[in-house]
Amino acid sequence: MSAAPPRLPADITAMHLGIFDLDGIFRHKRVEAAKAEKLARDGYSFCEVLHAWDSAERTWSDTDTYIDRPCTLFPETLRRWPFAEGAGVWIADFDGEFGEKSPRNQLLRQLERAADMGVTPLSAFEFEFFLLQETPDSLRAKAFRDLEHYAKANRTYSLQSAAVNEELFADFTACMTRLGIGLDSLHTELGPGCFEAPLKAEAGVKAADDAALFKNFAKAFFLRRGLTAAFLAKLRPDLPGQSGHFHISLRDAGGTPLFADPDAPDGLSELARHFLGGVLALMPEMLALPAHTVNAYRRMVPGAWSPTWASWGVQNRTCAVRVITDTPEATRLEFRVPAADTNPHATMAFVLAAGLHGIETGATPPPPQEGSAYLVTPEPARRFPRDLHAAADRLEASDTARALFGDAFVDHLAFARRHEALEAARQVTEWELRRYLEIL
Repeated sequence: MSAAPPRLPADITAMHLGIFDLDGIFRHKRVEAAKAEKLARDGYSFCEVLHAWDSAERTWSDTDTYIDRPCTLFPETLRRWPFAEGAGVWIADFDGEFGEKSPRNQLLRQLERAADMGVTPLSAFEFEFFLLQETPDSLRAKAFRDLEHYAKANRTYSLQSAAVNEELFADFTACMTRLGIGLDSLHTELGPGCFEAPLKAEAGVKAADDAALFKNFAKAFFLRRGLTAAFLAKLRPDLPGQSGHFHISLRDAGGTPLFADPDAPDGLSELARHFLGGVLALMPEMLALPAHTVNAYRRMVPGAWSPTWASWGVQNRTCAVRVITDTPEATRLEFRVPAADTNPHATMAFVLAAGLHGIETGATPPPPQEGSAYLVTPEPARRFPRDLHAAADRLEASDTARALFGDAFVDHLAFARRHEALEAARQVTEWELRRYLEIL
């Protein structure tokens, strides 16, 4: 709790106070500005159910009482609510032992580790998403089948689609700008109604906050226009997967980039190689952090523009980590594992924790992949778990994950992800009916 929270700007009369849950959904309440200031000064609380239910809002237990838990409001996260004048947004999170379950709190802990080591991450997410000509009513009327895409004739990097949708995306950019989120670019992508938005790089936690808010507010923006923005990893078997790539580099206290060494064969400094080595080594056992949904594993197959094992290469888009060395200033790692459905705070917490662990232990990456990573049969230690249940088991058994994130977080996330996987295992899909019903 802040001892002397700043007063809100005079023109703000209402505040939206929210906490990100395990799926990265912004759960919030609207209060008057005076009450928000009082809560920031005297203490805030939120119902613990955010860490006691699944993505369908079904609670895991019938015995819990779902009490309110103490929280911290972060006044430095103030943003403008983009859908009305005179309103703002503050991010909050749970305190103390209960707060250890939060991916955002875990990220803050890793940022403190980085600061103690004299480095600051500069990072950004980029998201692909489909726009559907659907509303909540039409989705349910169709039982989520035979969905209509917006911009059906869309092509990758299409001038025509950009021209036709100029007004819509100008308004969308203005919405994000008002929210304090910078778009590095915005363009059409592969598939009907598919678009990509790389976000501008930011220091510290703001990169993950921007990414999480971007997805939440994008869905709201397009829903207000009768459209549904889908940030699924895989929408249909015949469509490409949707990525949520994460770019990261480190800077020293003076802002000097630390990942570049123009004299090295791969352009990477020794520090960057250790960071990369840590990410690659821990990726398979901690995959449940950046890939936390059942759907995420539908994308991690050959041909879906998604990695399938812990690989890296310079400018190689078939690898789990693509090293970009265009200039020393822009030298960075692109973590290509996350899909559009990723929780940005969990993804950034993993990459930073694993990379710093690599620096501390002197981890060394294997040789870079020169050709397609899809043509390689990797050694067992570098293979990804094939589904969410297996990923949850690997995370739970990881001593390193427990050392980096603590038992409370690892046990909570593993339990939640295993629950999600078991819910999926109970379903009978249309594919199974078409495949087996007439012959078995």
